[in-house]
Amino acid sequence: MVTAPSASYSVTLRVEIVNRPGMLGRVTSAIGEAGGDIGAVDLVEMAKTCVVRDITINARDDVHGHEVVEKVKSVDGVKVLNVSDRTFLMHLGGKIEIRNKVPVKTRDDLSMAYTPGVARVCMAIKEAPEKAFSLTIKQNAVAVVTDGSAVLGLGNIGPEAALPVMEGKAMLFKEFAGIDAFPICLATQEAEEIIRAVKWIAPAFGGINLEDIAAPRCFQVEGRLREELEIPVFHDDQHGTAVVVLAALLNALRLVKKSVDEIRVVVCGTGAAGTATIKMLLAVGAREVIGVDEHGILHPKRTPLDFMERWVAEHTNPRKLRGNLGEALEGADVFIGLSVPGVLKVDDIRRMNQDPIVFAMANPTPEIMPEEAEPHVRVMATGRSDYPNQINNVLCFPGFFRGLLDCRARSVNDRMKIAAAQAIASIVTKQELSPEYIIPSVFNKKVVPVVAREVAKAAQKTGLARRRPRTSVEGLR
Repeated sequence: MVTAPSASYSVTLRVEIVNRPGMLGRVTSAIGEAGGDIGAVDLVEMAKTCVVRDITINARDDVHGHEVVEKVKSVDGVKVLNVSDRTFLMHLGGKIEIRNKVPVKTRDDLSMAYTPGVARVCMAIKEAPEKAFSLTIKQNAVAVVTDGSAVLGLGNIGPEAALPVMEGKAMLFKEFAGIDAFPICLATQEAEEIIRAVKWIAPAFGGINLEDIAAPRCFQVEGRLREELEIPVFHDDQHGTAVVVLAALLNALRLVKKSVDEIRVVVCGTGAAGTATIKMLLAVGAREVIGVDEHGILHPKRTPLDFMERWVAEHTNPRKLRGNLGEALEGADVFIGLSVPGVLKVDDIRRMNQDPIVFAMANPTPEIMPEEAEPHVRVMATGRSDYPNQINNVLCFPGFFRGLLDCRARSVNDRMKIAAAQAIASIVTKQELSPEYIIPSVFNKKVVPVVAREVAKAAQKTGLARRRPRTSVEGLR
Protein backbone atom coordinates (compact mmCIF):
# COMPACT_ATOMS: atom_id res chain seq x y z
CA MET A 1 0.00 0.00 0.00
CA VAL A 2 1.22 3.50 -0.89
CA THR A 3 1.43 5.89 2.05
CA ALA A 4 -0.57 9.09 1.55
CA PRO A 5 1.27 12.44 1.37
CA SER A 6 1.64 14.10 4.74
CA ALA A 7 2.53 17.48 6.23
CA SER A 8 5.40 15.62 7.94
CA TYR A 9 7.14 15.68 4.56
CA SER A 10 6.04 19.13 3.44
CA VAL A 11 8.22 21.41 1.32
CA THR A 12 7.78 24.89 -0.04
CA LEU A 13 9.20 25.48 -3.51
CA ARG A 14 10.01 29.02 -4.57
CA VAL A 15 9.71 28.87 -8.34
CA GLU A 16 10.26 31.41 -11.09
CA ILE A 17 7.77 30.79 -13.91
CA VAL A 18 7.76 32.35 -17.35
CA ASN A 19 4.86 34.82 -17.42
CA ARG A 20 2.57 33.41 -20.07
CA PRO A 21 -0.87 31.75 -19.93
CA GLY A 22 -1.01 28.11 -18.82
CA MET A 23 2.41 27.95 -17.15
CA LEU A 24 1.08 27.61 -13.59
CA GLY A 25 -1.18 24.81 -14.76
CA ARG A 26 1.82 22.98 -16.22
CA VAL A 27 3.60 23.24 -12.86
CA THR A 28 0.64 21.97 -10.85
CA SER A 29 0.10 19.14 -13.34
CA ALA A 30 3.73 18.08 -12.96
CA ILE A 31 3.31 18.01 -9.16
CA GLY A 32 0.14 15.93 -9.49
CA GLU A 33 1.79 13.49 -11.91
CA ALA A 34 4.59 12.98 -9.37
CA GLY A 35 2.04 12.19 -6.64
CA GLY A 36 2.50 15.41 -4.66
CA ASP A 37 -0.37 17.05 -2.78
CA ILE A 38 -0.50 20.85 -3.23
CA GLY A 39 -1.33 22.71 -0.03
CA ALA A 40 -1.01 26.36 -1.07
CA VAL A 41 0.13 28.56 -3.94
CA ASP A 42 1.25 32.07 -2.98
CA LEU A 43 2.30 34.95 -5.22
CA VAL A 44 5.70 36.40 -4.22
CA GLU A 45 6.56 38.70 -7.10
CA MET A 46 5.23 39.53 -10.54
CA ALA A 47 7.28 41.02 -13.35
CA LYS A 48 6.70 41.49 -17.07
CA THR A 49 8.59 38.37 -18.08
CA CYS A 50 8.23 36.09 -15.04
CA VAL A 51 6.20 35.30 -11.94
CA VAL A 52 7.71 34.10 -8.63
CA ARG A 53 5.47 31.85 -6.54
CA ASP A 54 5.77 29.78 -3.37
CA ILE A 55 4.14 26.37 -3.77
CA THR A 56 3.63 24.19 -0.68
CA ILE A 57 3.61 20.46 -1.39
CA ASN A 58 3.03 17.41 0.83
CA ALA A 59 5.00 14.29 -0.07
CA ARG A 60 5.02 10.69 1.16
CA ASP A 61 8.61 10.71 2.40
CA ASP A 62 11.98 12.36 1.76
CA VAL A 63 12.64 10.38 -1.42
CA HIS A 64 9.21 11.21 -2.82
CA GLY A 65 9.71 14.88 -1.97
CA HIS A 66 12.94 14.89 -3.98
CA GLU A 67 11.13 13.21 -6.91
CA VAL A 68 8.44 15.92 -6.91
CA VAL A 69 11.05 18.69 -6.90
CA GLU A 70 12.89 17.07 -9.82
CA LYS A 71 9.63 16.77 -11.75
CA VAL A 72 8.98 20.52 -11.32
CA LYS A 73 12.55 21.31 -12.42
CA SER A 74 11.94 19.38 -15.62
CA VAL A 75 9.15 21.72 -16.76
CA ASP A 76 10.35 24.11 -19.49
CA GLY A 77 10.10 27.74 -18.46
CA VAL A 78 10.31 26.98 -14.74
CA LYS A 79 13.28 27.60 -12.46
CA VAL A 80 13.32 26.31 -8.86
CA LEU A 81 14.92 29.08 -6.81
CA ASN A 82 14.73 27.47 -3.38
CA VAL A 83 13.41 24.39 -1.56
CA SER A 84 12.44 24.75 2.12
CA ASP A 85 11.56 21.79 4.33
CA ARG A 86 8.67 23.13 6.42
CA THR A 87 9.22 20.63 9.24
CA PHE A 88 12.84 21.71 9.66
CA LEU A 89 11.79 25.36 9.54
CA MET A 90 9.38 24.75 12.42
CA HIS A 91 12.25 23.37 14.53
CA LEU A 92 14.75 26.16 13.86
CA GLY A 93 15.92 27.56 17.20
CA GLY A 94 13.83 25.04 19.11
CA LYS A 95 10.06 24.93 19.62
CA ILE A 96 9.72 26.08 23.24
CA GLU A 97 10.89 28.90 25.51
CA ILE A 98 10.50 30.20 29.08
CA ARG A 99 8.42 33.32 29.71
CA ASN A 100 8.01 35.36 32.89
CA LYS A 101 4.63 35.39 34.62
CA VAL A 102 5.30 38.61 36.55
CA PRO A 103 6.95 41.82 35.29
CA VAL A 104 10.42 42.96 36.35
CA LYS A 105 10.33 46.62 35.35
CA THR A 106 11.15 48.52 38.55
CA ARG A 107 13.49 48.30 41.52
CA ASP A 108 10.55 47.14 43.64
CA ASP A 109 9.80 44.32 41.17
CA LEU A 110 13.44 43.23 41.27
CA SER A 111 13.70 43.34 45.06
CA MET A 112 10.60 41.13 45.45
CA ALA A 113 11.26 38.69 42.60
CA TYR A 114 14.94 38.31 43.42
CA THR A 115 17.23 39.57 46.13
CA PRO A 116 16.62 40.52 48.89
CA GLY A 117 12.90 39.63 49.02
CA VAL A 118 13.26 36.11 47.65
CA ALA A 119 15.25 35.12 50.75
CA ARG A 120 12.11 35.28 52.89
CA VAL A 121 10.33 32.92 50.51
CA CYS A 122 13.30 30.53 50.54
CA MET A 123 13.26 30.36 54.33
CA ALA A 124 9.51 29.78 54.40
CA ILE A 125 10.01 26.73 52.15
CA LYS A 126 12.96 25.53 54.26
CA GLU A 127 10.72 25.53 57.33
CA ALA A 128 7.79 23.91 55.47
CA PRO A 129 8.99 22.15 52.26
CA GLU A 130 5.40 21.52 51.08
CA LYS A 131 5.13 25.28 50.46
CA ALA A 132 7.26 24.76 47.35
CA PHE A 133 4.05 23.65 45.66
CA SER A 134 2.34 26.99 46.24
CA LEU A 135 5.34 29.35 46.06
CA THR A 136 7.27 27.98 43.04
CA ILE A 137 6.78 26.58 39.55
CA LYS A 138 6.76 23.08 41.10
CA GLN A 139 2.96 23.13 41.29
CA ASN A 140 2.70 23.17 37.50
CA ALA A 141 6.01 21.65 36.34
CA VAL A 142 6.71 18.27 34.76
CA ALA A 143 10.08 16.86 33.72
CA VAL A 144 10.00 14.98 30.41
CA VAL A 145 12.93 12.59 30.88
CA THR A 146 14.55 10.32 28.28
CA ASP A 147 17.79 8.49 27.63
CA GLY A 148 17.15 8.49 23.88
CA SER A 149 17.14 4.70 23.67
CA ALA A 150 13.70 4.05 22.12
CA VAL A 151 12.58 7.19 20.30
CA LEU A 152 9.35 6.95 18.30
CA GLY A 153 10.06 4.46 15.52
CA LEU A 154 13.69 5.56 15.36
CA GLY A 155 15.19 3.38 18.08
CA ASN A 156 18.36 4.17 20.02
CA ILE A 157 19.36 7.57 18.64
CA GLY A 158 20.80 9.12 21.83
CA PRO A 159 19.96 12.18 23.95
CA GLU A 160 20.74 15.00 21.52
CA ALA A 161 18.72 13.45 18.69
CA ALA A 162 15.85 12.79 21.10
CA LEU A 163 15.60 16.45 22.10
CA PRO A 164 13.22 17.54 19.29
CA VAL A 165 10.74 14.86 20.40
CA MET A 166 10.96 15.93 24.04
CA GLU A 167 10.45 19.56 23.01
CA GLY A 168 7.38 18.45 21.08
CA LYS A 169 6.06 16.66 24.15
CA ALA A 170 6.60 19.81 26.22
CA MET A 171 4.67 21.81 23.60
CA LEU A 172 1.71 19.46 23.88
CA PHE A 173 1.69 19.67 27.69
CA LYS A 174 1.49 23.45 27.45
CA GLU A 175 -0.92 23.67 24.52
CA PHE A 176 -3.48 21.18 25.78
CA ALA A 177 -3.20 21.42 29.58
CA GLY A 178 -1.30 24.60 30.46
CA ILE A 179 1.50 22.57 32.06
CA ASP A 180 5.11 23.82 32.07
CA ALA A 181 7.11 20.81 30.88
CA PHE A 182 10.90 20.71 30.55
CA PRO A 183 12.82 18.35 28.22
CA ILE A 184 15.53 16.46 30.11
CA CYS A 185 17.77 14.32 27.86
CA LEU A 186 20.24 12.25 29.87
CA ALA A 187 23.66 11.21 28.56
CA THR A 188 23.42 7.73 30.07
CA GLN A 189 21.53 4.52 29.38
CA GLU A 190 22.38 2.85 32.69
CA ALA A 191 19.27 2.26 34.77
CA GLU A 192 20.89 3.18 38.10
CA GLU A 193 22.32 6.41 36.69
CA ILE A 194 18.94 7.40 35.23
CA ILE A 195 17.29 6.74 38.59
CA ARG A 196 19.87 8.85 40.42
CA ALA A 197 19.61 11.70 37.92
CA VAL A 198 15.83 11.88 38.17
CA LYS A 199 15.96 11.78 41.96
CA TRP A 200 18.46 14.68 41.94
CA ILE A 201 16.22 16.92 39.82
CA ALA A 202 12.88 15.84 41.34
CA PRO A 203 12.61 18.69 43.93
CA ALA A 204 11.86 21.18 41.13
CA PHE A 205 8.94 19.22 39.67
CA GLY A 206 5.41 18.16 40.53
CA GLY A 207 5.61 15.10 38.29
CA ILE A 208 7.97 13.03 36.14
CA ASN A 209 7.06 11.88 32.61
CA LEU A 210 9.45 9.16 31.47
CA GLU A 211 9.68 9.01 27.69
CA ASP A 212 11.24 6.79 25.04
CA ILE A 213 13.28 4.59 27.40
CA ALA A 214 13.78 1.08 26.03
CA ALA A 215 12.33 -2.04 27.63
CA PRO A 216 13.08 -3.77 29.91
CA ARG A 217 15.09 -0.89 31.44
CA CYS A 218 12.02 1.36 31.50
CA PHE A 219 10.22 -1.03 33.87
CA GLN A 220 13.10 -0.99 36.35
CA VAL A 221 13.52 2.80 36.20
CA GLU A 222 9.83 3.54 36.66
CA GLY A 223 9.37 0.97 39.43
CA ARG A 224 12.25 2.29 41.50
CA LEU A 225 11.34 5.94 41.03
CA ARG A 226 7.76 5.27 42.09
CA GLU A 227 9.06 3.67 45.27
CA GLU A 228 11.59 6.39 46.06
CA LEU A 229 9.90 9.66 45.05
CA GLU A 230 6.97 11.53 46.62
CA ILE A 231 5.75 12.84 43.26
CA PRO A 232 4.00 10.85 40.50
CA VAL A 233 6.12 9.05 37.91
CA PHE A 234 4.44 8.05 34.66
CA HIS A 235 6.06 6.30 31.68
CA ASP A 236 3.82 7.55 28.90
CA ASP A 237 4.95 5.00 26.31
CA GLN A 238 3.53 2.34 28.61
CA HIS A 239 0.60 3.81 30.46
CA GLY A 240 -0.52 6.60 28.14
CA THR A 241 -0.79 4.07 25.34
CA ALA A 242 -2.59 1.56 27.54
CA VAL A 243 -5.10 4.17 28.73
CA VAL A 244 -6.05 5.27 25.21
CA VAL A 245 -6.19 1.69 23.92
CA LEU A 246 -8.58 0.80 26.74
CA ALA A 247 -10.72 3.88 26.03
CA ALA A 248 -11.03 2.92 22.37
CA LEU A 249 -11.70 -0.72 23.23
CA LEU A 250 -14.49 0.13 25.68
CA ASN A 251 -16.31 2.00 22.94
CA ALA A 252 -15.59 -0.64 20.29
CA LEU A 253 -17.08 -3.27 22.59
CA ARG A 254 -20.19 -1.12 22.98
CA LEU A 255 -20.61 -1.30 19.21
CA VAL A 256 -20.25 -5.07 18.95
CA LYS A 257 -22.20 -5.66 22.18
CA LYS A 258 -19.50 -7.67 23.92
CA SER A 259 -18.15 -7.29 27.45
CA VAL A 260 -14.48 -7.16 28.39
CA ASP A 261 -14.70 -10.27 30.57
CA GLU A 262 -15.92 -12.50 27.72
CA ILE A 263 -13.57 -11.53 24.88
CA ARG A 264 -10.34 -13.07 23.71
CA VAL A 265 -7.66 -10.44 23.06
CA VAL A 266 -4.38 -10.94 21.19
CA VAL A 267 -1.72 -8.32 21.92
CA CYS A 268 1.01 -8.38 19.28
CA GLY A 269 4.17 -6.77 20.64
CA THR A 270 5.10 -7.25 24.30
CA GLY A 271 7.47 -4.33 24.80
CA ALA A 272 6.71 -1.40 27.10
CA ALA A 273 3.38 -0.41 25.53
CA GLY A 274 2.21 -3.96 24.90
CA THR A 275 2.96 -5.13 28.42
CA ALA A 276 1.23 -2.11 29.98
CA THR A 277 -1.80 -2.69 27.76
CA ILE A 278 -1.95 -6.33 28.86
CA LYS A 279 -1.81 -5.27 32.52
CA MET A 280 -4.57 -2.73 31.95
CA LEU A 281 -6.79 -5.31 30.25
CA LEU A 282 -6.32 -7.72 33.14
CA ALA A 283 -7.04 -4.92 35.64
CA VAL A 284 -10.47 -4.27 34.05
CA GLY A 285 -11.44 -7.94 34.07
CA ALA A 286 -10.26 -9.44 30.79
CA ARG A 287 -9.94 -13.19 31.31
CA GLU A 288 -8.26 -14.33 28.12
CA VAL A 289 -5.36 -12.24 26.86
CA ILE A 290 -2.63 -13.72 24.67
CA GLY A 291 0.74 -12.02 24.20
CA VAL A 292 2.62 -12.56 20.93
CA ASP A 293 6.07 -11.33 19.89
CA GLU A 294 8.32 -11.99 16.89
CA HIS A 295 8.98 -15.52 18.19
CA GLY A 296 5.31 -16.42 18.61
CA ILE A 297 2.92 -16.87 21.53
CA LEU A 298 4.35 -16.28 25.02
CA HIS A 299 3.91 -19.21 27.40
CA PRO A 300 5.72 -20.20 30.63
CA LYS A 301 7.85 -22.94 29.06
CA ARG A 302 9.23 -20.75 26.29
CA THR A 303 12.88 -19.73 26.61
CA PRO A 304 14.65 -17.42 26.84
CA LEU A 305 12.41 -14.80 28.48
CA ASP A 306 13.42 -11.58 30.29
CA PHE A 307 11.72 -10.73 33.59
CA MET A 308 8.83 -8.82 32.00
CA GLU A 309 8.26 -11.37 29.24
CA ARG A 310 8.13 -14.02 31.94
CA TRP A 311 5.50 -11.98 33.80
CA VAL A 312 3.40 -11.83 30.63
CA ALA A 313 3.84 -15.55 30.00
CA GLU A 314 2.74 -16.41 33.54
CA HIS A 315 -0.28 -14.07 33.70
CA THR A 316 -1.79 -14.55 30.23
CA ASN A 317 -2.64 -17.32 27.76
CA PRO A 318 -4.76 -19.40 30.19
CA ARG A 319 -5.19 -22.19 27.63
CA LYS A 320 -1.38 -22.42 27.26
CA LEU A 321 -1.49 -22.02 23.50
CA ARG A 322 1.66 -22.25 21.43
CA GLY A 323 2.32 -21.20 17.87
CA ASN A 324 2.40 -18.09 15.71
CA LEU A 325 0.22 -14.99 15.44
CA GLY A 326 -2.27 -16.63 13.12
CA GLU A 327 -2.80 -19.50 15.55
CA ALA A 328 -3.23 -17.06 18.43
CA LEU A 329 -5.96 -15.24 16.46
CA GLU A 330 -8.09 -18.36 15.96
CA GLY A 331 -11.45 -17.36 17.50
CA ALA A 332 -10.10 -14.08 18.92
CA ASP A 333 -12.35 -11.02 19.24
CA VAL A 334 -9.69 -8.31 19.37
CA PHE A 335 -6.26 -7.76 17.82
CA ILE A 336 -4.11 -5.04 19.42
CA GLY A 337 -0.92 -4.35 17.50
CA LEU A 338 1.99 -2.54 19.13
CA SER A 339 4.67 -4.15 17.03
CA VAL A 340 5.96 -3.75 13.47
CA PRO A 341 4.50 -3.05 10.02
CA GLY A 342 2.84 -5.75 7.97
CA VAL A 343 2.72 -8.65 10.44
CA LEU A 344 -1.09 -9.03 10.31
CA LYS A 345 -2.56 -10.63 7.18
CA VAL A 346 -6.13 -10.75 5.90
CA ASP A 347 -6.09 -14.56 6.32
CA ASP A 348 -5.29 -14.02 10.02
CA ILE A 349 -8.30 -11.71 10.43
CA ARG A 350 -10.54 -14.30 8.78
CA ARG A 351 -9.66 -16.68 11.61
CA MET A 352 -11.04 -14.26 14.21
CA ASN A 353 -14.47 -14.32 15.83
CA GLN A 354 -17.53 -12.54 14.43
CA ASP A 355 -17.31 -8.70 14.40
CA PRO A 356 -13.53 -8.58 14.83
CA ILE A 357 -11.90 -5.47 16.30
CA VAL A 358 -8.44 -4.58 14.95
CA PHE A 359 -6.21 -1.89 16.47
CA ALA A 360 -3.09 -1.76 14.27
CA MET A 361 -0.89 0.89 15.90
CA ALA A 362 2.61 0.43 14.52
CA ASN A 363 3.78 3.83 13.24
CA PRO A 364 4.03 5.15 10.63
CA THR A 365 3.07 1.91 8.84
CA PRO A 366 0.59 -0.25 10.79
CA GLU A 367 0.51 -4.02 11.17
CA ILE A 368 -2.08 -4.02 8.38
CA MET A 369 -3.27 -1.08 6.31
CA PRO A 370 -6.91 -0.09 6.88
CA GLU A 371 -7.68 -0.47 3.16
CA GLU A 372 -6.79 -4.17 3.42
CA ALA A 373 -8.45 -4.85 6.76
CA GLU A 374 -11.70 -2.87 6.62
CA PRO A 375 -13.70 -5.30 4.43
CA HIS A 376 -13.08 -7.99 7.04
CA VAL A 377 -13.43 -6.14 10.38
CA ARG A 378 -16.19 -4.38 12.32
CA VAL A 379 -13.95 -1.75 13.93
CA MET A 380 -10.54 -0.58 12.71
CA ALA A 381 -8.16 1.83 14.48
CA THR A 382 -4.55 2.91 13.93
CA GLY A 383 -2.05 5.31 15.41
CA ARG A 384 -2.21 7.55 12.34
CA SER A 385 -3.98 10.88 11.98
CA ASP A 386 -4.98 10.33 8.34
CA TYR A 387 -7.42 7.49 9.13
CA PRO A 388 -10.45 7.37 11.44
CA ASN A 389 -9.99 6.28 15.05
CA GLN A 390 -6.48 7.52 15.79
CA ILE A 391 -5.25 6.02 19.07
CA ASN A 392 -2.94 8.79 20.27
CA ASN A 393 -1.32 9.32 23.68
CA VAL A 394 -2.15 13.03 23.45
CA LEU A 395 -5.64 12.02 24.54
CA CYS A 396 -4.19 10.89 27.87
CA PHE A 397 -1.06 12.55 29.21
CA PRO A 398 -2.05 16.27 29.24
CA GLY A 399 -5.27 15.67 31.16
CA PHE A 400 -3.71 12.91 33.26
CA PHE A 401 -0.91 15.15 34.50
CA ARG A 402 -3.31 18.08 34.86
CA GLY A 403 -5.27 15.97 37.30
CA LEU A 404 -2.13 14.77 39.12
CA LEU A 405 -0.83 18.32 39.55
CA ASP A 406 -4.19 19.80 40.55
CA CYS A 407 -4.57 17.38 43.45
CA ARG A 408 -0.79 17.23 44.13
CA ALA A 409 -0.80 13.46 43.86
CA ARG A 410 2.00 11.46 45.46
CA SER A 411 1.93 8.61 42.95
CA VAL A 412 0.01 6.91 40.13
CA ASN A 413 -2.12 3.78 40.41
CA ASP A 414 -4.38 1.60 38.26
CA ARG A 415 -7.55 3.30 39.55
CA MET A 416 -6.35 6.58 38.06
CA LYS A 417 -5.46 4.98 34.72
CA ILE A 418 -8.80 3.19 34.44
CA ALA A 419 -10.60 6.42 35.39
CA ALA A 420 -8.73 8.24 32.62
CA ALA A 421 -9.67 5.59 30.04
CA GLN A 422 -13.32 5.68 31.06
CA ALA A 423 -13.28 9.47 30.91
CA ILE A 424 -11.87 9.51 27.37
CA ALA A 425 -14.40 6.89 26.25
CA SER A 426 -17.29 8.84 27.79
CA ILE A 427 -16.70 11.84 25.52
CA VAL A 428 -18.03 9.86 22.55
CA THR A 429 -21.80 9.94 23.09
CA LYS A 430 -24.19 7.12 22.25
CA GLN A 431 -25.47 9.16 19.31
CA GLU A 432 -21.95 9.78 17.98
CA LEU A 433 -20.58 6.27 18.42
CA SER A 434 -19.91 4.45 15.14
CA PRO A 435 -17.27 2.12 13.67
CA GLU A 436 -15.50 5.23 12.32
CA TYR A 437 -15.75 7.18 15.60
CA ILE A 438 -14.84 5.27 18.76
CA ILE A 439 -12.34 7.77 20.17
CA PRO A 440 -12.44 11.58 20.37
CA SER A 441 -10.14 13.85 18.42
CA VAL A 442 -6.96 15.03 20.13
CA PHE A 443 -8.27 18.56 19.52
CA ASN A 444 -11.55 17.96 21.36
CA LYS A 445 -11.46 20.54 24.15
CA LYS A 446 -13.59 18.37 26.45
CA VAL A 447 -10.87 15.74 26.84
CA VAL A 448 -8.38 17.45 29.17
CA PRO A 449 -10.85 18.77 31.78
CA VAL A 450 -12.82 15.52 31.92
CA VAL A 451 -9.69 13.36 32.25
CA ALA A 452 -8.16 15.73 34.81
CA ARG A 453 -11.29 15.68 36.94
CA GLU A 454 -11.61 11.90 36.96
CA VAL A 455 -7.90 11.31 37.65
CA ALA A 456 -8.02 13.74 40.59
CA LYS A 457 -11.14 12.00 41.93
CA ALA A 458 -9.43 8.62 41.72
CA ALA A 459 -6.36 10.01 43.51
CA GLN A 460 -8.56 11.31 46.33
CA LYS A 461 -10.48 8.04 46.64
CA THR A 462 -7.25 6.04 46.87
CA GLY A 463 -5.56 8.36 49.36
CA LEU A 464 -2.83 9.68 47.04
CA ALA A 465 -4.02 13.30 46.79
CA ARG A 466 -2.47 16.01 48.97
CA ARG A 467 -5.40 18.35 48.39
CA ARG A 468 -8.78 18.67 46.68
CA PRO A 469 -8.51 20.74 43.48
CA ARG A 470 -10.40 24.02 43.44
CA THR A 471 -11.44 23.29 39.84
CA SER A 472 -11.04 20.31 37.55
CA VAL A 473 -8.67 22.20 35.25
CA GLU A 474 -6.84 24.43 37.71
CA GLY A 475 -3.78 25.88 36.08
CA LEU A 476 -5.14 25.87 32.53
CA ARG A 477 -4.33 29.16 30.88
